[in-house]
Formats: sequence, structure tokens, C-alpha cells
Amino acid sequence: MMLQVKNITKRFGGLQALSNVSFDLPEGQILGLIGPNGAGKTTLFNVINGVYTPDEGQVIFRGKNVTGKKPYHLAHLGMARTHQIVRPLNELSVRENVMAGSCFGRENRILREAYEIAEEVINFVGLETRIDQLAGSLNVAQKKRLEMARALAARPYLLLLDEVLAGLNPSEIFQMVETIRKIREQEITIIMIEHVMHAVMNVSDRIFVLDYGSQIAEGTPSEIANDQKVIEAYLGDPKLAQKLMDHLD
Repeated sequence: MMLQVKNITKRFGGLQALSNVSFDLPEGQILGLIGPNGAGKTTLFNVINGVYTPDEGQVIFRGKNVTGKKPYHLAHLGMARTHQIVRPLNELSVRENVMAGSCFGRENRILREAYEIAEEVINFVGLETRIDQLAGSLNVAQKKRLEMARALAARPYLLLLDEVLAGLNPSEIFQMVETIRKIREQEITIIMIEHVMHAVMNVSDRIFVLDYGSQIAEGTPSEIANDQKVIEAYLGDPKLAQKLMDHLD
């Protein structure tokens, strides 16, 4: 099993952000994590990735209890992530950004090796024409690809994708979904937070649904399509509810 999340609870003062959340993620699968805004999705990512230590529960990664381990420790163990708000090193080039992922990732590569890995990964995500540009000069779609490339250069076993499709146009979404499928073909396990319903439902093996910090459903996309709790959770946002019903039938 690639990842086991066991009874995770996280509080911020009087706010209970996550309540007794559990799931198992087998190796090689894509798990879609959906839910209304404020449901606790990014908080769950931050617990899995070591940004937050849970108040209760455990995170088991590749058979090891990594609860409360720091993100850099988890990177060395083979976990990488992107962020909802992209965070490139703006004064470095695209290549140098991706090299940083390689140097501080699972394989802890030296600069010469990181240089070669960066070129390979940048070609993979389609940024080869921007390789020597400053990261700060890229547009949103390119920065999303850079963020993904930096994570991939860390050679992860598990990749956490936090809204990599947000802000992209339909053509860019299609291209990014194809890239995600190619990542899975490299035997990298993926969890993705996403609001672009047609994309997450078409690319995921299973879907996990959070609402107000609690799990309300888990299953295949077709099972989630007909889950009344999920539909009700999205009815608070008519646009999301309609997307859910349009794309999960």
C-alpha cells in the first residue's frame, strides 16, 4: 500500500478542520480529492505532507509511520507535491528551479546529475522552449507545469497535486490531464485536489469526498455520481453542483 491515512483529526483553535479522516491508496492509482471550498482538502494535503502534525491519527507512507515528519524528510522518502498557489523561485531559471527539486528530492542528486534530470523532466512537461527563462516571467499555465516538473525531478513514489488545473483554459486543461496520465504510466501514485469536475472524474481511479472536514463518500467516479450525500454537499454552490451532475452521470 502506497499510503494509509488513519483517523486523521486536525484542529485550529476552536475550528475542527479535519475529523476522523481515513483512506487507503494502493500503489499506481490516481485518487481524486474533491469537496466544496473550505472542506479541508488542502489541510489534509498539509497533514499528509508534514506541513501540519495531526491532533489525532496516523499517516503511513510505504509501510512507515511518517506522522509529523517534516516535508523535507518526506521528500527524501519519495513524496512530492505541487501547491495551489504556485511558488517558483522567480529569480532562477526554469532549469535551476527543476534542479532544486532533484537536489533535495529522494535521490539527493549532485548538481551535474540534477542538470541532466532537469532537462529530461522539463522536456516531459513541455517547457523545453522556456528552459533558460526566468521562472518569474512564465504565465500561469507554464508556472503550473514548472511546479509539476520540480516535483517530478524529486523522483517521487507519491505525487500530491493541489489544483494543477485551476486557472487554465480548456486546451491547457486537456494537455495537463494528458501529462498526468503519462505520470501515472511511470508508476507514480497520485492524489489530486481538483474542482474541474470533468477532468478529475475522467482521470481518477477512485474519488474521495470531503465536506466540513469529514469524509462523506469514497468510490469509483460512477459510484460518486449517484451518491446523494455528494450531490447535497455541492448544492451549496450551484455551479459546482451542476458540474458534478453533468460529468458524473
